[in-house]
Amino acid sequence: MMDRINLDIENNNTSISNKKNLREQILADNIDIENKIEELKVKITDLEQEILGSTDKVEKLKQERISKSEKLNDIEKNIEEQNTKLEDIKNHISKLDLKKSKIELELNQVIDKMWEEYELTPNTVGETNKVENPTAVQKQVNSIRSEIRDLGSINVDSINEYKETKERYDFMCEQRLDLEASSNKLKKVISEMTETMKVQFAEQFKIINKNFSDVFKELFGGGKAELILTDTDNILECGIDITVQPPGKKLQNMMLLSGGERAFTAIALLFAILKINPAPFCVLDEIEAALDDVNVYRFAEYLRKFSKASQFLVITHRKGTMEAADTVYGITMEEKGISKLLSMKLK
Repeated sequence: MMDRINLDIENNNTSISNKKNLREQILADNIDIENKIEELKVKITDLEQEILGSTDKVEKLKQERISKSEKLNDIEKNIEEQNTKLEDIKNHISKLDLKKSKIELELNQVIDKMWEEYELTPNTVGETNKVENPTAVQKQVNSIRSEIRDLGSINVDSINEYKETKERYDFMCEQRLDLEASSNKLKKVISEMTETMKVQFAEQFKIINKNFSDVFKELFGGGKAELILTDTDNILECGIDITVQPPGKKLQNMMLLSGGERAFTAIALLFAILKINPAPFCVLDEIEAALDDVNVYRFAEYLRKFSKASQFLVITHRKGTMEAADTVYGITMEEKGISKLLSMKLK
């Protein structure tokens, strides 16, 4: 119990000591604050003196502003007066420009009249004297003009014009002869080319006709087909009839066939032409779309056979053609608006 009392006494003594130190610190701070207050009072007194001096400066500045405002008003009035004078000058200049243009127009008219009537220019007139009696001079001018009209039209440049026209005529005659000679040569070349084309067309037509018959039989599994010229005397410009006879049908014009038969006949003609000079690369866009399934497989089989000489890119939606292909390419859209290319080798 005594220990506890002693501890409390010691704590109280320590607290008293701390509070004494705090009191001394507060007293010292109060002294510093009083000193600062005195310093601020001195500064306030100085500021009050400065404010009193500033009032006089403000009044002086007000007077200066009033004086400058009056000067500014005088300057603005002066500017307005100058602008008015400037506008008057501009209007006067515009009138002078208009008058100048009118005088220049009249001067040009006078110069043109001098040239038309007297063939004179301002540079060739030379010295001129003032006319004392303009009316008499005008009568004299009119009389001279009448005499000139009575003389009739005289072209002093006709000799030179004749020489120029004669030279041009001779030149044009030479050009005409050259053109006629060139035309005759061209006609001869065209005639020779036409004969050569007729011979070559006739030879190639026979080969195509034979190929067409062979391909038609192979695709249709029989029958016969023939290409016939409508005018054998004009083979380069005449039409060509296609006469076909599918197996089990009578001989008839191609236009009398069904849609699928016409398409198959056109395919046969296409391969007949390709057999003459096979192209290294061919693109076929759904040419077998109108065929039935049996003919699609026949077409695909013949296409595979023909692909040894040419490479074919076939756009199709028929299964038979796809089955005969080496590689199939397709477009899919897994996500809306995004196309994707897929490929698949069938070998």
